[in-house]
Amino acid sequence: MALLGLMSFAALTLFLVLTTVPRQAHASSRGNLGRNINPSVYGICASSVIVHGYKCQEHEVTTDDGYILSLQRIPEGRGKSSGSGTRKQPVVIQHGVLVDGMTWLLNPPEQDLPLILADNGFDVWIANTRGTRYSRRHISLDPSSQAYWNWSWDELVSYDFPAVFNYVFSQTGQKINYVGHSLGTLVALASFSEGKLVNQLKSAALLSPIAYLSHMNTALGVVAAKSFVGEITTLFGLAEFNPKGLAVDAFLKSLCAHPGIDCYDLLTALTGKNCCLNSSTVDLFLMNEPQSTSTKNMVHLAQTVRLGALTKFNYVRPDYNIMHYGEIFPPIYNLSNIPHDLPLFISYGGRDALSDVRDVENLLDKLKFHDENKRSVQFIQEYAHADYIMGFNAKDLVYNAVLSFFNHQV
Repeated sequence: MALLGLMSFAALTLFLVLTTVPRQAHASSRGNLGRNINPSVYGICASSVIVHGYKCQEHEVTTDDGYILSLQRIPEGRGKSSGSGTRKQPVVIQHGVLVDGMTWLLNPPEQDLPLILADNGFDVWIANTRGTRYSRRHISLDPSSQAYWNWSWDELVSYDFPAVFNYVFSQTGQKINYVGHSLGTLVALASFSEGKLVNQLKSAALLSPIAYLSHMNTALGVVAAKSFVGEITTLFGLAEFNPKGLAVDAFLKSLCAHPGIDCYDLLTALTGKNCCLNSSTVDLFLMNEPQSTSTKNMVHLAQTVRLGALTKFNYVRPDYNIMHYGEIFPPIYNLSNIPHDLPLFISYGGRDALSDVRDVENLLDKLKFHDENKRSVQFIQEYAHADYIMGFNAKDLVYNAVLSFFNHQV
């Protein structure tokens, strides 16, 4: 379904799916709602890590184009000491679009991936993309200016990821394991295809990958994609795409007004039925998300689906593309160029309507020449998109497999 707005809506879906009331979530009294520390005031370490008895450090790294990014480091497990002299393997964990690093820390600590990794002997680093609440600073630009938001996921490939990896590598002196979810998989794959990061990378785990999204074809998806096309002239007048802003809010309400569209059940209608979310976890999510991204990023995501290929941002006008790239059309990120001996773990779900099985199979086909013993693929029939970051059983189904994968890399 090559519609202009499909990928933009796919990115927007991550907000819609996780911020509409998911009445099918499992009830639970085991969430983290008992916290009385406001993350917006005190940050991720104080509100969501230290409170559980873990050490946590707030770090900053500046990209080559001037963006100041927030990183949280969890150097060791709860109640453990790093004084043993053993160097722990570093892991960088990257969130998706319209959210931030908090999404990895919404369940009780024994169910949260960063804390599970720390308890199992890893040196954990949580990344926060430019434009999100803890990464909204720049050496000269202010977020209120359009210039601050003049970027797409190309810049995440070119600047954010290298800055984070260079910093973590400089702090640890070791090759890095990587975990990405959703857009965190797309940016990683594009980076690997250009040879970026691979010399500092030990292995990568890609959860619910979205390199391709051509088969997101629910009725709501079709309506939303068409509607988004009609809104380009107004919505895209804004440099910052803020899901909490009035313009985006009006767009969402217009979608819900379409006949046959049930916004009460968006969780199922858009991503498939997430099997394993506790209501308390979703409540905590609603307290912290969504986050802003750039409108240019949303446009780039739309182009990604329309073209059916991963390319750099298309400025449409040939002279603009020539000015930026030296050619009429934007260059392609060729996933076949990813080193065949790079250890990859890919996990996808049978009920994920955003990262559809057919699209993941297309990705796997691009990786068909990958060394067989360096590619591990996991399929979970009952999982949908949000289960990978907030599922109460993700530890048993996914995270233990990620741990095993990391531990088997030499």
